[in-house]
Amino acid sequence: MLERGPYRPWDAQLESNENSVVPSNSTFRSIGKDKPWNFTIGYGGGTNCWYGTTPRLHPSDFRLKSLYGRGRDWPVSYEEMEPYYMAAEEIMDISGPEDIRIISPRSRPYPQPPHKFSAADRLMKKAQPDRHFVMPTARARVANAQRPQCCATFRCNLCPVHAKFTALNGFRHITENPNVRILTEAEVIEVERSGASSVSTVRFRHASGEQRVGCDLCVLGANAIHSPAILLRSGIGHPLLGRGLNEQLGYAVEVLLDGLDNLDGSTITTGANYSLYDGAFRSEHGGAFLVFDNRFPYGVRTEIGRWRQTLAMNVTVEDELRNENRVSVDSSGNVAVHFQGHSAYAARGAERSLGLLPEVLAPLPVEKIVFKGYRPSESHLQGTLRMGRNRADSVVDRSQVHHGIRNLIVVGTSVLPTCPPVAPSLTAAALSLRAADIAAGKAPSW
Repeated sequence: MLERGPYRPWDAQLESNENSVVPSNSTFRSIGKDKPWNFTIGYGGGTNCWYGTTPRLHPSDFRLKSLYGRGRDWPVSYEEMEPYYMAAEEIMDISGPEDIRIISPRSRPYPQPPHKFSAADRLMKKAQPDRHFVMPTARARVANAQRPQCCATFRCNLCPVHAKFTALNGFRHITENPNVRILTEAEVIEVERSGASSVSTVRFRHASGEQRVGCDLCVLGANAIHSPAILLRSGIGHPLLGRGLNEQLGYAVEVLLDGLDNLDGSTITTGANYSLYDGAFRSEHGGAFLVFDNRFPYGVRTEIGRWRQTLAMNVTVEDELRNENRVSVDSSGNVAVHFQGHSAYAARGAERSLGLLPEVLAPLPVEKIVFKGYRPSESHLQGTLRMGRNRADSVVDRSQVHHGIRNLIVVGTSVLPTCPPVAPSLTAAALSLRAADIAAGKAPSW
């Protein structure tokens, strides 16, 4: 395994208060809107910096075109993905509620029990039992052999007790295997072909100089900016290569509560509300996922006796992929991100969801809803190496094998063909497990 960034133990990350010594924005330049794209360069990648939120996609997310005439259908169904969702949840020892199966059906219970609701969540659940659920998460509800119980200090990007799943605490059995070698600080420059349809060599830059390593099967997972950049430098062309870079459009609100003491949940995010997620409206504007936080990013209230009467919410709205949002490389191989903005489809979804929040939050004693602005990034880079059934409209096939280079598998969120409202981390993990099974002949590729 070639890893561009360094190996950093968790205690070193905590001591320096940073996941990586390599700033993500130093690895590319922005053209157009100067939007941040957050990711971690280092062993474990996004598992270092993620917050551990792990909802599944809604079954309708896989059939957006068929159901609502927008975007495209995925080349895999929810039913095909379900066993791999389950496998990913077991590997990461996910906590979650059983009743959420009415939104995303499941074959077995979550490995861990759900986290504890906050007071606001409990009122919402009572009024909306089929729409409000405990948030599934990779933050341990109970201690296991690798991780202690979540400490609820809200510092999830640098968990002080190592309670969330990361590659550091969850993959030791792999990294310590004598058959596995991980070379860190090895920046892949390009993949080199032998003939028209296979990769034979990977060229990379290391402290000892530029080197090459041979490969029978090449798996590329360098995120939605750098994976397409590597292929562009390799001269592996496709009209959609590097195009469609996206993430959800997110905004935040603070809900001031009248007489309800809140903030008594057991982790940083406690509630997942699907009231505005799915329906015929998605033919006109994006669905919205409502996340109830159990923290006070805007401070506690200053009125005597009312300091806990507040609720922070984040809302993420699905976007429609725009090809002008793209990744390119120049003649020297340097990477540029061209971002022109979110789609009108996402903007309409955000406007509608914000207008409907008073109706959704009617079960709560709401004093005031304060819009806190659009979030600069959701840290969910997606879509530049889209998967599909046909080479004409996708870069990789439904097995995540490159349409033209048949021993090249692409993993990670770069293959997502649409931008659903929820965090994509669990889906990326499930897709990777499925791709591995197909490559090993353990699952059909059709």
